[in-house]
Amino acid sequence: MSDLGDWFRSIPLITRYWFAGSIAVPLVGKLGLVSPVNLFLWPDAFIHRFQIWRPITATFFFPVGPGTGFLYLVNLYFLYQYSSRLETGAFDGRPADYMFMLLFNWICIVVSFSSSNFDNTLLLMIPLIMSVLYVWAQLNRDMIVSFWFGTRFKACYLPWVILGFNYIIGGSVINELIGNLVGHLYFFLMFKYPMDLGGRNFLSTPQFLYRWLPNRRGGVSGFGVPPASMRRAAEDQQGGGRHNWGQGFRLGDQ
Repeated sequence: MSDLGDWFRSIPLITRYWFAGSIAVPLVGKLGLVSPVNLFLWPDAFIHRFQIWRPITATFFFPVGPGTGFLYLVNLYFLYQYSSRLETGAFDGRPADYMFMLLFNWICIVVSFSSSNFDNTLLLMIPLIMSVLYVWAQLNRDMIVSFWFGTRFKACYLPWVILGFNYIIGGSVINELIGNLVGHLYFFLMFKYPMDLGGRNFLSTPQFLYRWLPNRRGGVSGFGVPPASMRRAAEDQQGGGRHNWGQGFRLGDQ
């Protein structure tokens, strides 16, 4: 048990709570302590009956059973693996920024499902995991990853491979697709548009998150490098001297 406890405490802070919640809430529903009906995201109940807890419980809950147990375990593994890598890689020492990414993705997913025409109950666990996996894959797009049965390909294809894989073992293409689209939206607004295209930075971590989760020393101080045009402008302003913009990163080289 001590080895299990040590392993659990070694998980990065935010991933640890997310992982624990994704085990505890399904267990509560499985044991019947709370009716699973109250744990789904039901848009009508959320919007019209003000059952505001549903988007939160639907993020952690998954109906574990003989037909869904394998899908649940696979996605729990994806949560642990890629959330840990992202939290200790690109967001190392920056827990507030990582929490902001999760909140942004979560809000986009909730809005996507709540404003849709779905009449059935909904779960948000897989879409949020897929959004995180998508961001990791884009930050490591040229990294070669291995998947089941020895298949190897670039990380940028991983979210789409997993979309097909989850569908084969009983998932829903809608869940994975929305997760990928939300992950792409965050990646584009946070990295692609302001850094590669020189556009405005639309996303900024709120100050209250920094007060709640202060940066730790030794973490990554920034993301990537600015566009070449911005670097040249900065050098001209400094009389031709070279400005230290920092280095980019490849997540996974740990």
